[in-house]
Amino acid sequence: MNKPTPPYGGIAIVPAVPEEGDEEFLYLGMIVRTSAVTTREGEQVVLEPKDLVFCDPARRDEPQFDHDCRMTVFRIARRHLGVSASDLDRVLGATVPGREHPGALVSDFLAAFAAEARSPRPLIGDRLTRSALDLVAVLVMELLETETAQEASRAERAGHELLSRIRAYIDRRLTEPDLSPGSIARAHHISVRYLHKLFQNDGTTVGRWVRQRRLDSCRRELSRTRSRGITVAAVANRWGFPSPAHFSRTFREAYGMTPSQWQALATSGTGSPTAH
Repeated sequence: MNKPTPPYGGIAIVPAVPEEGDEEFLYLGMIVRTSAVTTREGEQVVLEPKDLVFCDPARRDEPQFDHDCRMTVFRIARRHLGVSASDLDRVLGATVPGREHPGALVSDFLAAFAAEARSPRPLIGDRLTRSALDLVAVLVMELLETETAQEASRAERAGHELLSRIRAYIDRRLTEPDLSPGSIARAHHISVRYLHKLFQNDGTTVGRWVRQRRLDSCRRELSRTRSRGITVAAVANRWGFPSPAHFSRTFREAYGMTPSQWQALATSGTGSPTAH
């Protein structure tokens, strides 16, 4: 097509994506012949006929098309899509398979729209344009929702990995008296608030986790035969419980017996006790 078709409302068909952009428009290319495209992430993908790609020539990270690329280009007025500028920026450069939902629906409709535009009839053209704009807006929303879900999934995985590293860090430093949410957060270059959020998402708190790990360490040490000559207070102090009374109370709440009872039973030769 050598010249733009008359615009119906918010869409016109243009010969190609221009070298310089107008902030009022974005461009949606529909591939006509199999072509290689370099996306904004620097990845080269092969686009098949009917595939779609969002473009904005005003951006420096605009997708790059090979010299054999053939596509029908739709110039779309941004204001008709009902999507914020920041959200539109998130989909620019995105490629959409034209043979899978929802890309297939949009691609098929745009192909029909392009065929109708070659012999424009104003009334039909206006109605087709409104439908096309609605479909493109739906496609944009679908891409945004997918991207949001992927970002949430990545963030969740990253949070789990970070939480595992933090737990390992805590285990290595249980005997350190100055172990605290502040020191843990500083060691991992995160805020104390985010540290608490990580543990909250896992159904616990930083303090509860540290206390339980210290109790577990005390229980193991008190269960060993060689600990028979070591006082309960010494074991408690080694694992971060400076107050024997507080330790005894906390231990009994966790295991159903006092530390002394646990130690006596464990070292009596009748076998290790079972925690309640």
